[in-house]
Amino acid sequence: MAERKTVRKWFWVWDFEKEEQWLNAMAQSGWVLDRLGFCTYHFVSCEAGEYTVRLEMREHDEDYIRFMEETGAEYIGRMVKWIFFRKKAELGEFDIFSDIDSRIEHLNKIGQLLLLVCVANVLIGMGNVASPVNMSWLNLLCAAFLSYGLGRIHGKKEALEKERLLRE
Repeated sequence: MAERKTVRKWFWVWDFEKEEQWLNAMAQSGWVLDRLGFCTYHFVSCEAGEYTVRLEMREHDEDYIRFMEETGAEYIGRMVKWIFFRKKAELGEFDIFSDIDSRIEHLNKIGQLLLLVCVANVLIGMGNVASPVNMSWLNLLCAAFLSYGLGRIHGKKEALEKERLLRE
């Protein structure tokens, strides 16, 4: 029976690359992601470096999951819009995004979600200004924080667009 452990950890949506790096560092140290929940990662022991873990924001799509499984990837699970896969390293390189354009499109999806939630918080905050229990500052604070995240995603996107120009 394989050893198991659970780690509770928080990542901001714009730090998805850090989350993936951490999951792969865990796999390098002999703990591969097996299940996940909200801010909760369940690992099972494995050979150090046996797996590579990838994650992507995407709508639920059974055909995509089947396609990934045909390439040798194992579907681990989803958390809201994030989908997680792992693949044995011996099966070769494992990268969900094949080119710069697909990486930019992924950042666009993340940016659109952040923008939607940010605008909703601004509208709710502005609508609550006149309420007897004025908690509008909380929504406006959330909107400011989400704006920071949008800036981070935009910066990553700009860097990829510059890289694309250099390669053309």
